[in-house]
Amino acid sequence: MGSLREKVREIEKEEILNAMRACNWIMARAAKKLDITERMIGYKIKKYDIRKEDEKQ
Repeated sequence: MGSLREKVREIEKEEILNAMRACNWIMARAAKKLDITERMIGYKIKKYDIRKEDEKQ
């Protein structure tokens, strides 16, 4: 069983990935969907190393 921090990171990553998929990989739309700024989603995409290839998971 992982720590709470690890679980939160995994949930956050999955939500960002879902939003990006739903918005056809357009960051501005995904950010709006998640009610965060474009700058914040860009930071989190970099932080979690989210790439379009992750869509195939």
